[in-house]
Amino acid sequence: MAYATTSQLKTYLNITGSGEDALLGDLLTRAQAAIDRYCGRRFEAVSGTRYYTLDDVIGDTLLVDEDLLTVTTLTNGDGTEISSADYVLVPRNVTPKIGIQLLSSASWEQDVDSWISVEGTWGYSAVAPSDIVHATLRLAGYMYRQRDATTYDTVAFPDAGMMTVPQGIPRDVAVLLEPYRKRLVAWA
Repeated sequence: MAYATTSQLKTYLNITGSGEDALLGDLLTRAQAAIDRYCGRRFEAVSGTRYYTLDDVIGDTLLVDEDLLTVTTLTNGDGTEISSADYVLVPRNVTPKIGIQLLSSASWEQDVDSWISVEGTWGYSAVAPSDIVHATLRLAGYMYRQRDATTYDTVAFPDAGMMTVPQGIPRDVAVLLEPYRKRLVAWA
């Protein structure tokens, strides 16, 4: 599912008619991918299973490599299912989650042929936050307007009466995205 719709982009760009819908849809896809790369995460939930080893465990906490929203089934590396009463998602009071902490009654295990598996909902949030929707529309709109530009990735001097074409993601989009960039977490 896209962070923004073609209809929203058409409204944003003040476009009527359906002649450019395919192009606009493609630009939305490209803008979404650029935002995901820039931030290092996805902003809509997807269901799936991810696999881990004991190398991903620090103390009693399994560190996951993607943003985690919910766990459907947690299977230890020895093949036993871990009850939801035996773990908590961390951090406790914010989403997305970055780890699964076992409570005192359980421990992480791993057999030679088996990995720890986490079946759940992965992503920053169930639906893209409004800042991300706006950034997607703004970036797709920027891409749309750039299709007819003759100069790309050039910074000129406005005082000289020249046009400024920003390199990469426009500054206002980067400002919107900055709080959502994935940061590395240091564990003691």
